[in-house]
Amino acid sequence: MGDAVSRYELVIFDFDGTLADSAAWMMRAVNPMARRYGFKTVTDDEIEMLRGRSTREVIRYLGVSPWKLPLIARAGKKLMAADAHKIPLFPETAKMLRALHQAGVKIAVVSSNSEAVIRRVLGPDLEDLVSLYACGASLFGKARKFKQVTSKGVSRDKVICIGDETRDIEAARAVGLDCGAVGWGYAKPSILAEHRPTVSFNSMSEIISYVGASKAAVGGD
Repeated sequence: MGDAVSRYELVIFDFDGTLADSAAWMMRAVNPMARRYGFKTVTDDEIEMLRGRSTREVIRYLGVSPWKLPLIARAGKKLMAADAHKIPLFPETAKMLRALHQAGVKIAVVSSNSEAVIRRVLGPDLEDLVSLYACGASLFGKARKFKQVTSKGVSRDKVICIGDETRDIEAARAVGLDCGAVGWGYAKPSILAEHRPTVSFNSMSEIISYVGASKAAVGGD
């Protein structure tokens, strides 16, 4: 009975740093945004150091006032919308999404980015493989979006949220969902490991095999 059944029925992906390689764009954007909104500009060395900190620690280090976060996020989305054509997917993203879709796994995207930008970067061949988009989440508002996406009748133990930042792990845990942390995005694997995700991934092929493995076949958990 188990071999044909995927471990998960629904995978909720973060977008930037998980499916799309937008780190270079974000690094170019951070200092112009800092000058505009009055927070700390950073050197390349500082950016590298901050990759080893949690999202909340990064915000504290930059000196961003909480009330400015929505303003900064809104401005960032506008800038990214203008540059969407410059943001590539990671090389293995298309293969992974197709493999999950062919295995009968439902795919959702929960992101702070806009649905229009995400669809543009995914392109016509991939955007329809995503059955649910819950976009425009505030910086720490993903838990609410996860609830929205999982209210569609999928058992909670058959859902996994996959992202590249500590806030993705926190949000999944807040609503009682499994979470996977990817090692190729913004945050360093070491800080992600400290936040104890359900599973860590070093490659997209690992996501395919882990999500697609039946619980019976791997002995359950």
